[in-house]
Amino acid sequence: MRQWTKEERYRVLKDPEEIRELHERIVKSDYRQTYHIQPPTGLLNDPNGFVWHDGVYNLFYQWCPWGAVHGLKYWYHTCSRDLVNWYNVGVCIKPDCDMDNKGIYSGSAWPGRDAIHLFYTGNHRDEDWKRTSNTCMVKLYDDGRNAKLPWPLFGPNPNYTEHQRDPKLYYHKERNKYYILFGAQTKDKHGCIIIYQSDTLSENWDFIGELKVPGYEDFGDMWECPAIEHIGNHDVLLLCPQHLLLPGRGGTVHHSGYLLGVMDWDTLTFNHDGQFHVLDFGFDSYAAGCANHLPDPNKAICTAWMGLPDASYPTDEEEWSGCLTLPRELRIRDRRLIQQPIAELTELRDEEIDISDGKMPRVCELLINIRPGDASFRLFTKADGSGGISIEYDDVAKRITIDRSGLDKRFNIEQGESRSRPLENGLSQLRIFIDKSSMEIFVNDGDAVFTTRVFPNPWENEFRIKADCDLKIWSLKPSVMDDFIIW
Repeated sequence: MRQWTKEERYRVLKDPEEIRELHERIVKSDYRQTYHIQPPTGLLNDPNGFVWHDGVYNLFYQWCPWGAVHGLKYWYHTCSRDLVNWYNVGVCIKPDCDMDNKGIYSGSAWPGRDAIHLFYTGNHRDEDWKRTSNTCMVKLYDDGRNAKLPWPLFGPNPNYTEHQRDPKLYYHKERNKYYILFGAQTKDKHGCIIIYQSDTLSENWDFIGELKVPGYEDFGDMWECPAIEHIGNHDVLLLCPQHLLLPGRGGTVHHSGYLLGVMDWDTLTFNHDGQFHVLDFGFDSYAAGCANHLPDPNKAICTAWMGLPDASYPTDEEEWSGCLTLPRELRIRDRRLIQQPIAELTELRDEEIDISDGKMPRVCELLINIRPGDASFRLFTKADGSGGISIEYDDVAKRITIDRSGLDKRFNIEQGESRSRPLENGLSQLRIFIDKSSMEIFVNDGDAVFTTRVFPNPWENEFRIKADCDLKIWSLKPSVMDDFIIW
C-alpha cells in the first residue's frame, strides 16, 4: 500500500486539472457506485452540513482529493430535491486561511434569510504541528456565492484537550436560542460533549457547560459527531465514542450510536434510559448525521459515512475510497430507534429480474418475505456455491448473523468479519440494497440494519438460498452522476 508523506497529504489543490487524470482512471473502476454519493477522486469521509433549504436538500462531505488518505480536507457539496437523485455542485469550503490551514473538519448547517450558514471546525496547525481547533462559519448564499467569516466564531476551550470538533447546530424554538454541541475530550482523556449558546447564528457565542450524561463519564476517550434530535416524543443523543471495545463488535474501536431519553436544557443533563445502542450492526458505518430544518418537523432523515476511521479498503489501491449510506428515516419503535429506507427509493426500481439462473446482480434491490424457521442466504458465491457473504438466521436462538469472510477480497480482518443481532420476534423480512461495492441490509422493516462494503470479483456472481420465503429482485437505475465538477 502506498506510503504518503505529510507534504503529499497536505498539498493544496490549486487547479482541478491536477486531478483530472486521476478522476478519469477512477471512474473506470468496477467498484464505482451507481446510486450512492461518492467522491470524484480521493477520499470521502464524514457527511456534513446536511440541511433542507428552499426546496433543496444540501449535503456536504469531507473530501481529500489526492487519494485514499486522510490529509488536507475540503467540504464538497452535493444537492437533491428528492434525496434519491444527487448532483455534484463542487467544493464549497477550502482550507485557504490561517484559521483552517490544515483542513476543513466536520460540522453542520442552518438556513438564514438569504443563505445557508455552515459551521465547521477549522483545523489549524503551527510549525511544530500543534493543533488549534477553531469554530468557523461560511455563508452560502442562494445565488451560489459563499463568504467565509475572516475570523473564528471562537477558539478552543482551554479546559479541554486539543480534540474539540464537529459543531452541530441545534435550534430550540421555545427558548429562541441556538446551541452548538461539540465532540470533545477532557484533560484526563475521557470523551464528552461541550455546549455553546447564542441568540444569533453569526456572533455572541458563549460557553455554557459540559453535557452531563449520567453513567457515561468513562466511555471512550473522545466523542465525535454529537447531536440531539427530537423524534416522536423522545430526545435522541447521537454520538461516536472512540477507542472503545463493545461486546459483539469484534476489534472495532470506533462506534456510531445513540441514547434515548429527555434533554434538560436548564441543567444540561441528558436523562436517558441507560443503554447505549449502536446505530448500525454492520461493519462500515460511522459519523451518522441528521438533516436540519426538514420541511416536515416530525421526520428525521439520517445518512452516514460508509466507512470507519483507521480502516482500509480494496479501492485504496485505485486511489479513492468512501461513500455515504442511503438516506434513512428514523423512528422510535419499542424503545429503540429504527431505520427505514426513505419511501422515495422505490423510484429507483427499474424492472423485476428473473432470478431462475441463480446469477447475482451487482446493482439491485432484494425484498425477501420469510416464513418461520431457519434461513440461509449466500450472496456473491462462486459457481459451485462456495464463498460469498452469508446471512444466516437461527430460529431457535432468534439470532441473525452476517459474515463476509467468504469473499475473496477480505479487508479490515482484525476488526472482525462477522456481526450478529438477536431478533426477539424472529425474522420476517429482509430488504437489501446492493450497489457495486456495498450492501445495506434492513431487517424486519428497520428493526436492525447491517451496512457493509463488499468488493466481489467477476467470478463471485451467484447466490444460494435455503429458506421458506418469497423473493423479488429489481434492477436499480443510476441516480448519482459521476461527473468531474470541482469548482
